[in-house]
Amino acid sequence: MFAAESYTSRHYIAIIAMACLCVLLGGPSCAAGAESLIIAGATYCEPGASGPGWAWTDADHLELNGYAGEAIGADGDLVLTLAGQNSVTESHAPDADITLCGMEVWGSLTLRGTGTLTATGSQCGIHVSQALVVDGCTVDARADGADISDEAVAGVIAGDMAVRGGGRVVAAGAGSGAGVSAYGVYLQDAGLGDGAAGRRLSVDASWLDATGADGGVACLGGSLVSARFVTPAGGAFGAGGVMDAAGAVAPHVVIEPEGATAPAGETDGRDVSGDSADKSPAHANPAAEEPTTGPTANPALKPAAATTKTTTTATKTTVAKTTKPKTATTTTATLPKTGDSNWITASVTLFLLGTVLLAAACRC
Repeated sequence: MFAAESYTSRHYIAIIAMACLCVLLGGPSCAAGAESLIIAGATYCEPGASGPGWAWTDADHLELNGYAGEAIGADGDLVLTLAGQNSVTESHAPDADITLCGMEVWGSLTLRGTGTLTATGSQCGIHVSQALVVDGCTVDARADGADISDEAVAGVIAGDMAVRGGGRVVAAGAGSGAGVSAYGVYLQDAGLGDGAAGRRLSVDASWLDATGADGGVACLGGSLVSARFVTPAGGAFGAGGVMDAAGAVAPHVVIEPEGATAPAGETDGRDVSGDSADKSPAHANPAAEEPTTGPTANPALKPAAATTKTTTTATKTTVAKTTKPKTATTTTATLPKTGDSNWITASVTLFLLGTVLLAAACRC
């Protein structure tokens, strides 16, 4: 009786061990990241590629150092590290995958590093379907609205946006086509999924200068931490974007860190209480001239002259931005991604354990 029970329980143990091994081997084995990358007119299906001024080091990591060329696109989440001055420009080739913006990411994008990025396009300088984070670097994103009609045009179009770590962002949108609405930053909820917080702006001890005839910043709300509105005077987040003291959507929005020296003649910036007791050190004031359209290592953030435009609402809620990187046409072996080593180690361990248990059971 005891021998039979022992034999049965050993087999149960072996079966359970092998089942765990099968589940583990069939589970996820790669980290999230871009499935493909479009850069300088070429499509890449796996990391390890590089070219003048760029290197795709891992599925979710791209490095730019002195890159100046055609648009960059990614199908999936991407972290972009900047060094030196970089620029991306909309490609006008008729068969290009990206035709309306300088940078297009179908996922979330984080921009970081000590360098700068200038992105220009007709509908948007930077388009991100989900969340955009600018962490400590300098970004100049502009859209001129050329040949665009019945659409929103903006320097930045994203699901939501955060500027932190002393980051500096200049965003401007313009356009004269029929039905065009122009914004500096246009935040939409497309692509974020059900129940996800979208169309919100967060600025933490950083700079933002956003200009558009129909709204400097179009969003549902936001927050400032260790930062304040310089323009508009008495600004506040409203249902349609940043509102001026009269309740109209402000066509020019300037946010700077608390303690930064205000531009000459600007003394009515509204201090905004943050949700953190820590205050960052005061930052030097940006250059005193108006931003230019070319690359710059220090986009200026001086408020523009007062405007008489009194647009009261941001009527667009979605952007028909349908351009998406094409599915890669070549099949290549995928390189190991972050996190694979842990799965491999665990899988080998369980396999050896299962083999030992099966051998022990068979001897019985």
